[in-house]
Amino acid sequence: MRRNWWAGSRLIDARASAGATFEERPLKPVLLSLLALPLLLGADSSVPAFIQPIACKLGQDCAIQNYVDLDPSARASDYRCGGRTYDKHNGVDFRLTSMARQRRGVAVLAAADGTVLRGRDGVADVSVKEAGAASVANMECGNGVVIGHAGGFETQYCHMAKGSIAVKPGQAVKAGMAIGKVGLSGNSEYPHLHFTVRKDGAVVAPFAFGAAPGRCGAGRSLWAATAGLGNAYRAGEVLNAGFAAGPVSLAAALENGSAQQPRPTRDAPALVAFVQAIGLRGGDLQRLTVTAPDGSLIGDNRAPPLDRDKAQWLIFAGKKRPAAGWPVGRYGAHYVVTRAGKPVIEKRFAFQL
Repeated sequence: MRRNWWAGSRLIDARASAGATFEERPLKPVLLSLLALPLLLGADSSVPAFIQPIACKLGQDCAIQNYVDLDPSARASDYRCGGRTYDKHNGVDFRLTSMARQRRGVAVLAAADGTVLRGRDGVADVSVKEAGAASVANMECGNGVVIGHAGGFETQYCHMAKGSIAVKPGQAVKAGMAIGKVGLSGNSEYPHLHFTVRKDGAVVAPFAFGAAPGRCGAGRSLWAATAGLGNAYRAGEVLNAGFAAGPVSLAAALENGSAQQPRPTRDAPALVAFVQAIGLRGGDLQRLTVTAPDGSLIGDNRAPPLDRDKAQWLIFAGKKRPAAGWPVGRYGAHYVVTRAGKPVIEKRFAFQL
């Protein structure tokens, strides 16, 4: 009966969970005595072609959480005139799916050939929600590195793991060289790499270099063709999805993702499907259904329209264990987000009991 269905959701608002609620500043030598060295670029004014600066695969163990804000007003707009950003956000956030993935080690890579200008290490890997904003004042970037490139370009890499910085000022680096690992340092609530590109000191959008404000999809991509980022943009997407033996908290999803959630057994107290989605917009309609091996519906969560944009949202649906236990077979789940009458996010997933 419907009263036995379990359905719920957890959220973090767009501005609160975007990884930082500030404009990440150039690194200052707070914990290491690192001197900014002049970069010998010569007369070359070519535009670099950047590779993906993190060793993960989009759609599998990482996702882009936020893009550069290209709206000069107090509002925010990404390069596609969408909502995958927040006010004054000055970089691209490559987010890992969980803390468990971060602990296994994910390399941060030099996006192009260049010379290390400055860096910082020694900042603890602690969520700013636990430590408080005052603990990272003037070092919101956390552990990080700045690299200078040809043509007046430089790249900045933030929120890296304590003790992982593998390069020093003045050191020449090649594209793809590991310069550290993804962490949780500075003003960050989840493991991710904040990647900023500057040209002659001014922040630029690597997906839309030279685009005028309000020009959707304009400008030039700074990504190399081999980076595979040409079609990376999503109006929203699923970060984690799976099955569990009971309702899943947002903390558990952030910690373990979907791969390490205990799977239901025949005697599990409940069978619940969960989805952690990112990039949701105000007014979005979500529905998550769960089906038993015989095709019958055992869970149906039709969430009310979102009241505003959400950086991430956790939704679950399922049912308490029947008296005879769970039948063996294939259990399926279907998640759909409808925006302005059209499906914009959809995911099907299943497991065999």
